[in-house]
Amino acid sequence: MKNLIKATSVLALLAATPALAWEPAKPVEIVVAAGAGGASDQMARMMQAAIQKNNLMKQPVIVSLKGGASGAEALMYMKGSDGDPNKVLIAYSLIYMLPLSAKIPFNWRELTPVSVIAMDQFVLWDNTSGPKTVKEFIEAAKASSSPFKMGGTGSKREDHVLTVFMEKKTGAKFSYLPYKSGGEAATQLVGNHTEANVNNPSENLEVWRAGQVRALCVFDSERISYKTKVTETQSWNDIPTCKEEGLDMQYLMLRAMFLPGKVTPEQVAFYDDLFKKVTQTTEYKEYMEKQALKPVYLNGKDMLKFLEEDDALNKSLMTEAGFVAK
Repeated sequence: MKNLIKATSVLALLAATPALAWEPAKPVEIVVAAGAGGASDQMARMMQAAIQKNNLMKQPVIVSLKGGASGAEALMYMKGSDGDPNKVLIAYSLIYMLPLSAKIPFNWRELTPVSVIAMDQFVLWDNTSGPKTVKEFIEAAKASSSPFKMGGTGSKREDHVLTVFMEKKTGAKFSYLPYKSGGEAATQLVGNHTEANVNNPSENLEVWRAGQVRALCVFDSERISYKTKVTETQSWNDIPTCKEEGLDMQYLMLRAMFLPGKVTPEQVAFYDDLFKKVTQTTEYKEYMEKQALKPVYLNGKDMLKFLEEDDALNKSLMTEAGFVAK
C-alpha cells in the first residue's frame, strides 16, 4: 500500500512539473543571402554578438554567408532545410524580388516567419555641387538633354525599382547604373560620375559626414528619428520626407527572421522570444542608430499581414517596371 501511495505521489509530481521548453541542442546558423561586409552580414554579426555577450542562448551562433546567384543560394538552402530549427534566415526584400526577376522556384510562404526586427529606409542623395532641393532636382532632371544618371546596388533590385518608381511619379528621365555595392554607388556619386543615388543611410554615411553628398529627402511617411548631429550641421532627423518636399513616395525594406518550413510552434516561440530580447540589448540599439535603421518588431499575425502587403507592393512595382521574368 505504501509503495502504491509513493508511486501515485511520484506520478502526481511528474504531472505537476511543466515540460521543459524547447531550445537548440546544437549551434544555430544565421544564414545571410549576401556577401561579406554588406548590410545583412553586418546585422547578422551584431545579432551574434548581442546573443553571445548577453548570454541569451546556451548554444553558439554561426554566421553563414550564402550570397551565390544574387542570394538565391541562401533561399534554396533554407527551402531545402524543412524541419531544421537550427537555421535562421535574415531576410530582406530579396525574398519577393528574386523569385520574380530570376524565376527561381522559391516562395517565402514555404518558410516559417518569426519576426520583423527592423526597417531599412532609402534616401534621395545628390552631389553637393548639384541641386539643393527635391524640386530643383526634379526640374533639373526634366530639363536635362540626357537622362540623369542614377547609381544603385545591383539590377532589378530595390534601388532600381525605386528609380523607375520615381521616374513614373515625376515624369523625369533617369538612366540607372548598377554597381556591386552601395559603397561603390557612393563613390561614383562623389566623383560626379552619377547625378544621384537612393542609398540606405548607412551606405552614404561617411561621404555625407565628409560634406561630399547632400541628403534631399527620405522615402518614408515620417522623418528618421535620430537627432544626434552626424554632419557639422545636420542630424538624420533634419532630412525631410520626400512627401514634405512634394514627392509623395514611400518605400521601406524589411529586415526579418525566418525559420525553415515544418518547424514546431515551440521552436518558433523560442526564436520569437530570443529576437525580442536581442532588440532590447545595447548592441541592437547602438546598431540601429549607427546605421539609421528604423526599430520595429512584428510577429505572428501582424508580421504575416505586413509580409502579404509588402509582397503585393513589391510585385506591383516589379511588374510596372517590367522586371518580372517571363
